[in-house]
Amino acid sequence: MAADTGGASLPIAEYGLLADCNSAALVSRGGSIDWLCVPRYDSDALFSRILDPAAGHWSIRPAGCFTAERRYLPGTLVIETTFTTNTGTVRLRDALAFAEGQRGHDLGFDAPHELLRAVECVSGSVQLLFELAPRPEYGLITPLIRLEEGGARTFGAGRVALRSVPPLELEDGTIGSSFTLSEDQGAGFSLAWAPPEQREPHKPTPAAQVSARIEDTAEAWRSWEAEHDIYDGPHRELVRTSSRVLKGLTYRPTGAIVAAPTTSLPETVGGERNWDYRFSWIRDSSLTVEALYIGTCSDEAEEFVSFMTSSAGGRAGEGSLQIMYGVGGEHDLSERELPHLAGWRGSRPVRVGNGAWDQVQLDVYGELLNSLWLYHEKLGDLHPEIQAFIADLADTAARRWSETDAGMWEMRGDPRHHLSSKVLCWTALDRAVRLAPKLDEFAKAEEWAAERDRIREAVLERGWSAEKQAYAQSFDSDDLDAAQLLMPILGFLPVTDERMRSTIEAIARELTEGGLVLRYRNDEGLNADGLTGEEGTFVICSFWLVSCLAKAGEIERAEKLFDQLVGYANELGLLAEEIDTANGEQLGNFPQAFSHIGLITAAWAIDQARGAR
Repeated sequence: MAADTGGASLPIAEYGLLADCNSAALVSRGGSIDWLCVPRYDSDALFSRILDPAAGHWSIRPAGCFTAERRYLPGTLVIETTFTTNTGTVRLRDALAFAEGQRGHDLGFDAPHELLRAVECVSGSVQLLFELAPRPEYGLITPLIRLEEGGARTFGAGRVALRSVPPLELEDGTIGSSFTLSEDQGAGFSLAWAPPEQREPHKPTPAAQVSARIEDTAEAWRSWEAEHDIYDGPHRELVRTSSRVLKGLTYRPTGAIVAAPTTSLPETVGGERNWDYRFSWIRDSSLTVEALYIGTCSDEAEEFVSFMTSSAGGRAGEGSLQIMYGVGGEHDLSERELPHLAGWRGSRPVRVGNGAWDQVQLDVYGELLNSLWLYHEKLGDLHPEIQAFIADLADTAARRWSETDAGMWEMRGDPRHHLSSKVLCWTALDRAVRLAPKLDEFAKAEEWAAERDRIREAVLERGWSAEKQAYAQSFDSDDLDAAQLLMPILGFLPVTDERMRSTIEAIARELTEGGLVLRYRNDEGLNADGLTGEEGTFVICSFWLVSCLAKAGEIERAEKLFDQLVGYANELGLLAEEIDTANGEQLGNFPQAFSHIGLITAAWAIDQARGAR
């Protein structure tokens, strides 16, 4: 490996995630931070070179040729990269800091919005190159930069301050340095953000204290894991890494959970399926807290329920419950394009905001109520506001299940009677019936049970495709959809049901490429989802197939597919949304909560099946 290894053409899997439960950064294997949004996941990016070569980065790397190996420090989201050159070896550690001394459940409160980097020479001597190009507002701005003793600071939008031991130079809005470290020598760097109304940026950690602050951040991550009965099965390390990723995607100030920390990493190279995932979807967030349930992380569930209840104004009726919100509870997530950015490997447009925010998706009631049911014992007595909200969710599902919608995949074509939406409305009412004893005067168990049974009859009658011998994508259709794998997972039908087994096999046979599962088939031209082009195989759908196979007792088959899937993760254990089975590359926003949810629940399903055997 030589030259600067960051940029908008690197494989997505080249990156690792740093997070502080407020915002996130992506750092390449070659030591370049090419994505950073502060102070929130959905803030304008300070570094976005992953979407355009000129859109800002911060790299620390050896001069000349080198090889790189990396890992997460055990129990953390602190990345350690070891560079080996022909003259020596250096170790780089990167972290987004927590407040000093913060531990356990408090992670992410009062985040300092500070990026920490420490490099040390472990053998020989190595010349290193430092390059910092802050480019606020997704690369639109080259800020005024002033060098000062021991560092630098910027002015205007996206203000940051830097602390550094090596002397710095400034040219064309880029801070640079070349320095050499010999064995046992090290150097620390810190970069801190400040809001525009604050007279001075938060004072960055002094360079000499950076290593100690990184270790404090590592201990903070380990303390969170120590507070929870995290999964301890055969896939322990994969599951624990995925749990940390999901925790890292939680916005601690409100309890919101983002689907991914990035925008516009494409579902197909050069295509238009480029979306902003830095928001809190009810679907993704509910599945996240369900996955964390395996690790008994009840605090995150309680905070998410509070966030969702307050964001919806305590109501689920018409115009109240959206499919997604901003991490602060914002409703208007209007979508716009950034034409000045070239996109990852030329994949345009680059979008911020998400136009699906005002879609009708009837699955949300079931997803939210299912997570509430899972945690109902840990949540204890429910506040009357939560009781009323649960009842309103059930009433709305009962009233609206027969309508058409955009479906859980957010299709931008004509609304349909999506089967997955009907099944999840059934789930909403089924879970509401189970929760009724905790709802006091808000309970309507008999009424909800009767409507639940009507939904079941409609799905069984109109959802079956005789041609495909499978439950179809929508009523009176012959199209297949991997979302029907949720039917046995949610308990709508057992895997022993003849038609359900036939559906699982039809999806495994007709909706797979290279052994992995597509959401649905796209035809050439304008597809039924309202978009052109193809997409990769969907990671969570493939994990759903693993879960279904495990539930059906086909453990060896489930394990083989599980092993194939996790084989696509990078060496840090991170997964994007999709896999291009033609070349094994990861596609889509990264890392993707959905994919790590699927990994956790599939591992759990295999373990349960082993235990049953």
